[in-house]
Amino acid sequence: MTDNTTTTDTNAIPDPRKESLIEYPSQFPIKVMGAKVDGFVHAVTQIAEQFDPTFDATTVELRDSKAGNYLGVTITVTATSREQLDDLYRALSAHPMVKVVL
Repeated sequence: MTDNTTTTDTNAIPDPRKESLIEYPSQFPIKVMGAKVDGFVHAVTQIAEQFDPTFDATTVELRDSKAGNYLGVTITVTATSREQLDDLYRALSAHPMVKVVL
């Protein structure tokens, strides 16, 4: 006769990809940097709107680099899941105008 009961391994190592220090939903700022060119801010806000329908473009913060060649754009999205944030970071990073996403 076989035992069909399952045991729980209390010593199992948790998967760090599954754990999060972020409570969802929450307001989550993301810094995006790129060349200071026409259309950069619009491109960043359009991507944010794709992943957060409640995104408010009036909350965008801009900061010029010292030489004025680059622009830092801080967007604050309503994060609803880790997957949403991962997808948003990937979409921002893949955009040709974006140099860095933090």
